Amino acid sequence: MVRSASRPPAGLPGLQERFSRLVETTGVGEDTGSSRTWHLLDTGPILQELGIEPVGTVLAVHGNPTWSYLWRSLVSESISAAESGAAAWRVIAVDQLEMGFSERTEVRRTLEQRILDLGALTDELGLSGNVVSLGHDWGGVVALGWAVRHPELLTAVASLNTAVDQPSELPIPAALRLARFGPVLRASTSTSPAFLATTLALANPPLAPQVKAAYSAPYLDRASRLGIEQFVADIPVDESTRSHEALQGVSAGVAALDVPALLLWGPRDPIFTDLYLGDLMRRLPHAEVHRFEGAGHLIAEDTPYATHLLAWLDDVAAGTARRRGQHAPEPSPEDASTPMWAALDEHRDDPSIAALEMGRGTDGAPLRVSWRQLARRVDEIAAGLSAVGVRRGDRVSLLVQPGVTLTAIVYACLRIGAVVVVADAGLGVKGLSRAVRGAWPDVIIGQVPGLTAAKALGWPGLRISATSIPASARAALGVAHSLAEVAALGRGAALPTPPGPEDLAAVLFTSGSTGPAKGVVYTHRQLQAVRDTLRDTYGVTAESGLVTGFAPFALLGPALGTRSVTPDMDVTSPRTLTATAVADAVVAADARIVFLSPAAILNVVATRDDLDAAQREALGSVDTFLSTGAPIGARLLDDACALMPNAEAHTPYGMTECLLVTDIDREGISAAALAADHGVCVGTPIGRNVVRISALDETGAATGAPSDQAGVLGEVIISAPHLKERYDRLAMTDRAAVRDLPGGGAGSASRGPSDQACSDDARSDHGHPDHDDRRRWHRTGDVGHLDAEGRLWIEGRLPHVFVTVDGPLAPVGTEQDLETLPWVRRAAVVGVGPAGTAQAVAVLETREPSRGVRVAEAELADALRASTTQPLAAALIVPELPTDIRHNSKIDRTALASWAERALSGELVSAP
Repeated sequence: MVRSASRPPAGLPGLQERFSRLVETTGVGEDTGSSRTWHLLDTGPILQELGIEPVGTVLAVHGNPTWSYLWRSLVSESISAAESGAAAWRVIAVDQLEMGFSERTEVRRTLEQRILDLGALTDELGLSGNVVSLGHDWGGVVALGWAVRHPELLTAVASLNTAVDQPSELPIPAALRLARFGPVLRASTSTSPAFLATTLALANPPLAPQVKAAYSAPYLDRASRLGIEQFVADIPVDESTRSHEALQGVSAGVAALDVPALLLWGPRDPIFTDLYLGDLMRRLPHAEVHRFEGAGHLIAEDTPYATHLLAWLDDVAAGTARRRGQHAPEPSPEDASTPMWAALDEHRDDPSIAALEMGRGTDGAPLRVSWRQLARRVDEIAAGLSAVGVRRGDRVSLLVQPGVTLTAIVYACLRIGAVVVVADAGLGVKGLSRAVRGAWPDVIIGQVPGLTAAKALGWPGLRISATSIPASARAALGVAHSLAEVAALGRGAALPTPPGPEDLAAVLFTSGSTGPAKGVVYTHRQLQAVRDTLRDTYGVTAESGLVTGFAPFALLGPALGTRSVTPDMDVTSPRTLTATAVADAVVAADARIVFLSPAAILNVVATRDDLDAAQREALGSVDTFLSTGAPIGARLLDDACALMPNAEAHTPYGMTECLLVTDIDREGISAAALAADHGVCVGTPIGRNVVRISALDETGAATGAPSDQAGVLGEVIISAPHLKERYDRLAMTDRAAVRDLPGGGAGSASRGPSDQACSDDARSDHGHPDHDDRRRWHRTGDVGHLDAEGRLWIEGRLPHVFVTVDGPLAPVGTEQDLETLPWVRRAAVVGVGPAGTAQAVAVLETREPSRGVRVAEAELADALRASTTQPLAAALIVPELPTDIRHNSKIDRTALASWAERALSGELVSAP
């Protein structure tokens, strides 16, 4: 049935009628000899009225069963951006023929026909260049098909949850299989609105009834829904489908595109899973990618994608968006790097001990592995992984407890250029699953618990068991090889060419203490810089011996060329470490350096009475004691120093994104205690590192230019040779991390010519280290200030700053005041109330644990108020403050503020 095109009815939420227009085109392909009328949203006429010349056109194509309403926020926001002086983009959001409010015809439209139709429309519109194609769902295939066939007009491509290939070895998603099944097809797609309703139900959070009604407006009867039926029937599932050949042409063409690309993704999509994202990334390796955690198939409804898309379009307009083939220049000869496995090669004939694993040897003795054994094992696993198909750039997720086996696997992966993915169990099942699926590994190497989770939660990747397990278990868990089998395959085999310093080496996940854990990408050069900084700063030598009770550094011993041992503990739960376990590890490795997290130290100090005389003597032989991962109080540090009385104590400040930034020793902490500054003093920058502050404005936002001015409260900004490469598949998070910084913008997360930036020569050339355009910078999200001596003081996290009538307040200084009271074990200060008039509320954990939640009694409240200059509106006492698992110290004060507000409003609450 033929039905004319029309404009949408007035009053649809978020849709401005002024953008709606009808355009008539000449029929093409199977439609030749006809004329067809399209409905579209077009900002061009409005821009013309405003006297604004667009820099280009965004051609936006919806999928099935939506229509141009999908793009309403982009249409509106693009005009607002143009009016504010940003790059002006004309947005043309089409209703495909048979869909939305465009004409209904009697032509059965295949993928090929839809690509031809879109080309006829752009011809009619007279588009002459600088076009960015944008698509969602099957509209993404149509948009990319148009892009491939119009290279002379194309400037960039962008997609939201789409796919350009259906792997032959995998079935199409179950929901689509069901919808395509015989009588179900018509019944679910056109006879009834079931397919439409099911799609709209995928939104997260659920769509408002008015928005659902708007999406349904063009599809109120069977005749208007025939296009939905045709779209589903046309899905190219195999070679027998009419559109299979057209899809193959699109997928091949996409792989040849050399324009900037952006892939925005909702990982909760049951249709287009991360499998399809991985395929697009292989075809567009230069694409910027951002996965919006929590978003799904209707990503345009689930998240404010338009804001991020427009920011990227600014870079496209400026010519700074990444294109295919853009790489960092080759390093100069004097910029040579030493690979992470260099010490293994150097010591491959050395029979002395390289690594120990406590409690794994005969009769509970330490398992001792020599350099010779470790080097041979690394070679065997590396060659074996290569033999089973693991290639440079493949991602290998490691679900193996720290120890000798994990160490060998890590160095084997590094040697062949595979990218190790490390997310610890401290994230919890949900967080770990999100991390692994987000990284989308090609291989999973795990012990039984990890492999069980991989099977149950549907994690991707070839599965290799780190231990030998029965055949029945292998089959149930989908295990293809055991690690022993892999090593046997590699025994005596040649190793592939090693990776270069700019190749990716690792994806390390943050703790997830202040939001979903983020993958942090490191190149080989950057990992090498971490190793070199640790070695040079703390004087690590072959004879040092290293006890590592802190997971991020537990694998660095072989790279540092010194023997290392992990104490008898669960590294993913630092509170399991005891004083006797540390002492036994020191004895076993004859170690002079002990590296622990603050959470581990807390329990080590708590169990000190279990030490015997020999263990106390062993701890007295330690020369250097390091604690990092979170601030450590002077009182706790003093207790730790009493256990290791001859050790020089250091508490370096860092983060997953840059593991070592500043350093301070015990003497420095004592000196800082006499200063009037608020916060935790974390010392001065290490080596060539640079720290700056972006001042907070009256709203609490970090808007100030990077500065080293003393006493300014703001966001901490850092630069270092070992700063991460980027966040993994979080392009918009990368953009935020370099916002308004020297060299910021697209590509800022990529390396400059050399990470050996800010040498003395660089400083003399540029006059100031901030002006070295080879430097990479990063906004840490931490808040603090520099003092007159150049020391950094940390005062909290940017999201935890709240604005009182006196201006922005960072919590840590007030918390420290409260923690001087002998009965307070730990304090958190949060803001309750509207921004600008928020009131400070203390939430306290006492040394004598409270049995429940209560408001502090008058006497206690008076003592609290007397201990600090910051006015407190109230104080709540809880049994225990909620902390992250990895550090047992980081508190999500944003969530705690919401809890405190509910508690103070009279709501019956449990412990936070």
